[in-house]
Amino acid sequence: MRKEDCFYLGKIVSKFSFKGELLIKLDTDDPEHYLKMESVFVEYRKKLVPFFIDKSSLQKSELLRVKLEDIDTEEDAEDLIKREVYLPLEELPALENDQFYFHEIIGYQATDKSFGEIGLLTGVNTTSPQALFEIDHNGKQVLIPLNDDFIAQVDKEQKIIHLDVPEGLIEMYLE
Repeated sequence: MRKEDCFYLGKIVSKFSFKGELLIKLDTDDPEHYLKMESVFVEYRKKLVPFFIDKSSLQKSELLRVKLEDIDTEEDAEDLIKREVYLPLEELPALENDQFYFHEIIGYQATDKSFGEIGLLTGVNTTSPQALFEIDHNGKQVLIPLNDDFIAQVDKEQKIIHLDVPEGLIEMYLE
């Protein structure tokens, strides 16, 4: 399995027991959807390695407690801590028309109600407290907060995201 064919599900953050159980911090709004998974891919030495899941349950709200097949000791579990977990793209839950996954909108044209065409959406930065659209405007990067109030429409057929951002926000990046 190639990483390009997968989506990031979360990260193994700690051991849970001396029997090799692990806690995965899920990167999702719907952790219950992932309770019945049969397997996951764990990035290990720059490769995605499949692991079958013996059992899983939710710990708190965004932590998935898993017992992976053949991970039976604390030492086995320790080796997987801080590793990223992936699933194939086809396992993503279907969304409503006005909803999107971040990876889906990369490459969309971004337009603004007042400004007009902004440019190509090149990424979504999730490392800051507020997720940001990264848009290339003739070689200059424009960052727009990913805020429901700023998203007027997502046209998946035409691959255009229509925005309505506060006046001056885009221009601030172009001075």
